[in-house]
Amino acid sequence: MQIIIHNVLDTYQIEALTSLLEASHLYEDGRNTAGNTAKSVKNNWQAKQGSLEIKGAQKTIELALRKHPLLVAAAIPLNFTNALMSCYTENMQYGSHIDNPFIDNVRTDLSYTLFLSKPENYEGGELVLQKPSGDEYIKLPQGSLILYASTHLHRVAEVTSGKRLAAVGWIQSRIKSPEAREILFDLSKCLAELNNTPEHHKTRLSLQKIKANLTRMWDET
Repeated sequence: MQIIIHNVLDTYQIEALTSLLEASHLYEDGRNTAGNTAKSVKNNWQAKQGSLEIKGAQKTIELALRKHPLLVAAAIPLNFTNALMSCYTENMQYGSHIDNPFIDNVRTDLSYTLFLSKPENYEGGELVLQKPSGDEYIKLPQGSLILYASTHLHRVAEVTSGKRLAAVGWIQSRIKSPEAREILFDLSKCLAELNNTPEHHKTRLSLQKIKANLTRMWDET
């Protein structure tokens, strides 16, 4: 399961983050945080971990994700990694790779890319999910996010002009099984679409009971 979530950040948050990420002194070679295999295919700039500015940006993103109802329903999050802020300029790309199973001592069940640049401000730079059915190219509006399983091989296409700013991160779900998460997400959508009116009261209670009991059964924390 993968979902696109729009307007994860408000206008003020986006402006603050993009303004911050224009500062060149915050960046280092992205290969410094890549695994042995990924180092050979990673060509980007990545914000240095540990600075107060980047810690603030990471906190802003995590808080926004934790309170977003659609992301919470889809991911059922337990732990978040610190988001990595990346910058791609002309001729930069990140070749095919798979994410590490554990990052920041967090099991990576789900990955996300939060697009921070306006799509018209750069050419290329799509997130490419490599699936048996073929490559899927994803380029979203500023402030939008794609959430997808960390099991996919993926890459970032070459930026041919402009600058691509993005935040990437990983989530450990309370529910390890992707199939179980999808069932619970479907139940959440059914509840959201079923009007909370007297005639639907019994049906809503039944769905809430099913969802609660399945969550208890599948929770591995």
